[in-house]
Amino acid sequence: MSRRICVVTGSRADYGHLQPVMATMKNDPALALQVIVCGQHLDPRFGETWHAIAADGFTIDGRVDLALDDDTPLAVAESTGRAVTGIARELSRLAPDIVLVLGDRYEILAAGVAALLLNIPIAHIHGGEITEGAVDDAMRHALSKMAALHFVAAEPYRKRLLQMGEDPARVMLSGAPGLDQIDAVVPMTPQTMAADLGIEVAGTLFLITYHPVTLQADGGIAGLSTLLRALALYPDTAMIFTGVNSDPGHRALRDQVAAFVGANPRRHVAVKSLGQPRYLSAMKAANVVIGNSSSGLIEAPALHIPSVNIGDRQKGRLRSDSVIDCREDESAIRAAIDRALDPAFHTVAAASPPAYGGGGAAQRIVNALKAAPLTQLSGKRFHDIILPT
Repeated sequence: MSRRICVVTGSRADYGHLQPVMATMKNDPALALQVIVCGQHLDPRFGETWHAIAADGFTIDGRVDLALDDDTPLAVAESTGRAVTGIARELSRLAPDIVLVLGDRYEILAAGVAALLLNIPIAHIHGGEITEGAVDDAMRHALSKMAALHFVAAEPYRKRLLQMGEDPARVMLSGAPGLDQIDAVVPMTPQTMAADLGIEVAGTLFLITYHPVTLQADGGIAGLSTLLRALALYPDTAMIFTGVNSDPGHRALRDQVAAFVGANPRRHVAVKSLGQPRYLSAMKAANVVIGNSSSGLIEAPALHIPSVNIGDRQKGRLRSDSVIDCREDESAIRAAIDRALDPAFHTVAAASPPAYGGGGAAQRIVNALKAAPLTQLSGKRFHDIILPT
């Protein structure tokens, strides 16, 4: 009988990394893939990205609408409660052997709580990382303590999970599975992409993602305003903005971006969700990736594209030499962009090894999911590190 693995995904952000793992599972007769979608996937404001999952050939076995009607912290907390209830019901119905989740968002924390209370072993991807500027940091570590299996993107993250008391036998250095898509996706030409998005791309192109900064009092509004003032200094540059996530404060950020794009629609565009093929195509075509998203630290370095990481949202993550960190200051942002545009820095980026692996993670994860002894995953002990006296 095939081992049932249930993947819970809540947004385009985690799905982009999960897709190669799901595709590998789907093609393996030893595993039966189940899929639960929730959160942004079902929300028109974020592009109803469940369509992309279906278009990729995956059967959606369960849907959980979080009814997130506002972007306040209270609304997100209430939505998380609904997620626990809805996901628990779907997991009880599907009865998987293992629940597979990725990352650090509140709907994924809810999936972890539901699986834990149903005594279903959890496998967690991208644990051990740090993002000091976001509440996601605490949720990621909480998921790690719930999980029975861990798939980490880099050696320092493996060591951090051991420091947190996880059994070394259950922590695998897999690399980042999202990087498996880089070679698999046939990129659109810049001309085709520009026509598809309805903008002119002749010369320099910026790819920009700025998410709420949940541990800042204003949620990142001032930081985005500063970034947009700096970007206004490049009036002839084509700019593609990807949609913000559903963290508290997302509405104000989305409105700021919409106003900026509306002032120059010939060269600027904001897209709720590009989808992974268009997103990677845009990144491959971009001269610089700009913002505060993890993609500037994971995917961009793997493509050897310079990235400008703004503020503290990603503080604590590993950096490749192709990443330029800068504070939320107009002059600092402009200086960082100009440095990233310098041909000499492009040479640095081209030679910089990616910090999160170079592909093959999906197969390593699937092999481990097949081999894991289920009878030993239902409980775990804190693995003490014996320190010298």
